[in-house]
Amino acid sequence: MERFDLLAEGNGNVPQLRRLILALAMRGRLIDESSQEPSSAETLARIRARREALVKEGKLAKRKALRPVEKKDIPPDCPVNCAFEWLESIAVLRKGLTGIQTATPGAYPLVVTSEARSSSDHYDFDGAAAIIPLVSSTGHGDASLKRLHYQQGRFALGSILCAAFSIADDLLSARFIYEYLTAFKDDLLVSKMVGTANVSLSVGRIGEVPVPIVAPSTQRKVGELMVLCDQLEAAQAERESRRSRLVRASLRRLNHSTASDVSTNREHVRFHLRHLSHLTALPEHIQGLRRAILVLALRGDLVSQDPKEQPAASLLAQISKERAILFERSQPNREEATAQKRKQERQLLPDGLPRLPVGWQWATLMQCCAFVVDCHNKTAPYSSFGVPLVRTTNVRNGTLQLAETKFVDERTYARWSARCEPMPGDIVITREAPMGEVGVVPPGVRLCLGQRMMLARLVPDTIEPKFMLYSLRDPDLMDRIQDKPVGATVQHIRVGGVETLLVPVPPIGEQRRIVSKLDDLMDLCNRLDGQLAIRQAESRRLLAAVLQQALASAA
Repeated sequence: MERFDLLAEGNGNVPQLRRLILALAMRGRLIDESSQEPSSAETLARIRARREALVKEGKLAKRKALRPVEKKDIPPDCPVNCAFEWLESIAVLRKGLTGIQTATPGAYPLVVTSEARSSSDHYDFDGAAAIIPLVSSTGHGDASLKRLHYQQGRFALGSILCAAFSIADDLLSARFIYEYLTAFKDDLLVSKMVGTANVSLSVGRIGEVPVPIVAPSTQRKVGELMVLCDQLEAAQAERESRRSRLVRASLRRLNHSTASDVSTNREHVRFHLRHLSHLTALPEHIQGLRRAILVLALRGDLVSQDPKEQPAASLLAQISKERAILFERSQPNREEATAQKRKQERQLLPDGLPRLPVGWQWATLMQCCAFVVDCHNKTAPYSSFGVPLVRTTNVRNGTLQLAETKFVDERTYARWSARCEPMPGDIVITREAPMGEVGVVPPGVRLCLGQRMMLARLVPDTIEPKFMLYSLRDPDLMDRIQDKPVGATVQHIRVGGVETLLVPVPPIGEQRRIVSKLDDLMDLCNRLDGQLAIRQAESRRLLAAVLQQALASAA
């Protein structure tokens, strides 16, 4: 307990501490062993007697006898030597009475599924209650409960929530029930949710949750420690909020500085890299850094420019000549070459594109390539062996992930690759499921490309494949797309949208310097990701060791 704050460091540690507190409470380790507190069995006997008295007074309905709670009903970390009782036996369960959307604001708190309370002009209940949502927090067929609530006094309750009022709050408080259900909600409540589209809980299933019975003084100690956990979580949230604001401010300076402030931009990059250890505490911080670095590189702010280098206009002219030669040779084939030539003649650049450094030029993807072809738009028949088939699911984060692929036979390969056989260095682009993922065909690999994919072949020594790969991963790329993605539920890019993607083209020497710098910085980001994962794993291992020691000594 002296280093409680140390154990709380790290994502997910405070919830683990809450479970530890409750596990120790159930073992009777939170109070002095010499105290004269009643045992859990004695406390349960008193609660049952209180219930019988309320039934005789007509304040509670008589219910059928329930089977005893068994070991298999109890969640992990809970000792079997502690007395347990079903929630419906020690609490009154009431479904909410107020429609959340139609409630009239007023003087009483209205408990809803979100963390903040709404208000109501009336109250439904008066007392202390643990409150459980009856519907999934995420929907879409997922079973989840983001939070439970504790409420006391007069309050209204949304009709998609259930309140549990202890029948003997002085013996087993609603606050303790709330803390216990919160700590073990996945084991006790989420596991009981049913449904396909609308996943939900019933009041009856909530009543079937086993609740540990501990002495009142132990419950009060649990309450004190849970307040400490609340403070630790609040401090942790505030610390991360401050850090995130600093990261956003730093990245904003990188992303929104003007192209003319090259020296200032590079100083911002150096500042960010010098303080990475302080700025990167969450995976999204590193992801934001990757995006900012990529934007700087593709704006010409990351490496030096050399006015003596061959400008991009000359490279594009050279690509055009090479393309004409390929078309004359009927590569990839006569029909495809004719179609490619017609599309090339219609390639136009829109007005108002961002300004680029001297020697750079905007171009469409087709203008940058020898040709861009759409792959056979039909599901390929699989084979048990043969040529690996690259589907859209195999293209992720700028790479082709070939560990798990399907195969096609030679006949299918010939048909699916009739427009163009994939070669090392070719760029592949997904049009749907997911949209806009890119990768490069690696050397020494023969591949067949599946449906909803496109292939772009570059002209050697004009556009570096890896530079094109980085360009197509530009976070701003979709803002410049000329043929916007379509689709109501699942968006996809049309063939014309891929062909007319707008990319910046620098001189070939600068392309290579950019790729080298980006490779180094992205490798640094990968190492930061790894270090962050190690720190989080070490924090979890430290907590796990303390948990194991604490629970073993309390056994």
